[in-house]
Amino acid sequence: MKKNIVVIEGDGIGPEVTRQSVRVLKTIADKSGHEFNFTHCLMGACAIDKTGNPLPDETIEACLNSDAVLLGAIGHPKYDNDPSAKIRPEQGLLKLRKSLQLFANIRPVNTYPSLHHLSPLKNKNLEGVDFIIFRELTGGIYFGDKKLSDDGTKASDECTYTQPEIERIADLAFQFAQKPGRRKKLTLIDKANVLETSRLWRKTVKEMASRYPDVNVDYMFVDNAAMQIMLNPKQFDVVLTENMFGDILSDEASVLSGSLGLLPSASVGKATILFEPIHGSYPQAAGKDIANPIGSVLSAAMMLEYLGMNEEAQLVRDAVKWTLQNGFVTKDLESVNFYFTSTIGELICDYISEKIPDSIKKDNIELRKSTII
Repeated sequence: MKKNIVVIEGDGIGPEVTRQSVRVLKTIADKSGHEFNFTHCLMGACAIDKTGNPLPDETIEACLNSDAVLLGAIGHPKYDNDPSAKIRPEQGLLKLRKSLQLFANIRPVNTYPSLHHLSPLKNKNLEGVDFIIFRELTGGIYFGDKKLSDDGTKASDECTYTQPEIERIADLAFQFAQKPGRRKKLTLIDKANVLETSRLWRKTVKEMASRYPDVNVDYMFVDNAAMQIMLNPKQFDVVLTENMFGDILSDEASVLSGSLGLLPSASVGKATILFEPIHGSYPQAAGKDIANPIGSVLSAAMMLEYLGMNEEAQLVRDAVKWTLQNGFVTKDLESVNFYFTSTIGELICDYISEKIPDSIKKDNIELRKSTII
């Protein structure tokens, strides 16, 4: 199978983690006889530095003509710390979502027994956690009209949704809830007791529920949902919510797994699908080879699944699970006995290539080179 993939490494740790994902994809291609053609494009602070534009036109064109997009991370502190900046890295990401019509962000949340000790929750609350968040991505307060008074003392951000915008992502969430292995349960998270947009979300989903009679639908206010994710995360199966709520809750849910660096995501729409880890650019770690590449690697696994390579996707997930079970983790998961970003990438590739011996001597695995003796 031949596929064209656009790679946007982005800012901060983006290049480091994305290079490990590309490395994994190349290993999969070698093992399974696929051909991946990678096109590297600019977006974010690096694009501003080189072109003055956070999203050059050639990047949009390349993405539209590709089979999938693999993204690292976007953002830089020099823009975060300058509220007056007219051009920002995040503008590129928002524009790309609009250009590719990426209206749904899909974020799976699960846990690994070997990392339960890193979560603030007790083990009994972490066992069996497996839910997925469907976050609307191109509407709501992030894309509404923004106003600032002339004297700079009053500001507003408009939150707007239309029924068709809600229906298209709700359909995806309902359909996913029907898939084998799911529990056929969908939870809509909103603030319908206060917000008019949330009341539209709830009305629309209630009307749609009759088309999916095998899916049990319940409704939860966002403040309660934030609490329930910590108290009893096992109760969730498929979560559906609007843009800002989904942004916040998915980051909160990341602590269940032990690190923000572990979670992947896919952004789905009418054109090319984009895959990226949910973490930010983490500029403090950039260039140190200490960032966690697992979120990016699992995003690549989601890409393989989307491209119809289900067995290959599962092999990548098995490789990730093996590294975690055997204590091969980055500094965010183990501050003393940790391994470097590049080492984790190489170990995953070794597992895929069946180069891992039955007996492992950790003392023989170098921090930067995973030659196993």
